[in-house]
Amino acid sequence: MPDIPDGLRTVCWDLPHDPSMVGRARTMVNDTLTRWALSHLADDVVLVAGELLANAVNYGAPPVRLSLWASADGLCLRVTDHGTGRPRHLDLGIESIHGRGLTIVSALADEYGVTPLAGGSGKTVWARWRTARDTTVSSAVLSLPSSPARPE
Repeated sequence: MPDIPDGLRTVCWDLPHDPSMVGRARTMVNDTLTRWALSHLADDVVLVAGELLANAVNYGAPPVRLSLWASADGLCLRVTDHGTGRPRHLDLGIESIHGRGLTIVSALADEYGVTPLAGGSGKTVWARWRTARDTTVSSAVLSLPSSPARPE
């Protein structure tokens, strides 16, 4: 991966609470990863973004926010909504059509989790990918909080 100037890149979109925006958001994520020279992660990240956004629109409440954070060591995707429900793994039969979102996320991302929003309903569902050339987890990655803080 090429060096990322200034150490951190971020982008954030406030999205309409509308299922039709999921496809457009997937395109925005793909375009951003291409600009950031992270196209090798695009297939997985775009699929995870689509799953998390579909959950936020179908089961959450507005407003919905999508953000990407990239550094030299990793990429983090976050989807925030203000619904009261929490995502959970479902024990599904082979014929089930829906309900595999978190299973897909856990298969494609190096780490993922859910962080409740302070002071009320809502949550941020996040997924991380390591991008360092060395595939071992660096101490910098291990020391990150479960939900990266917004830059000041």
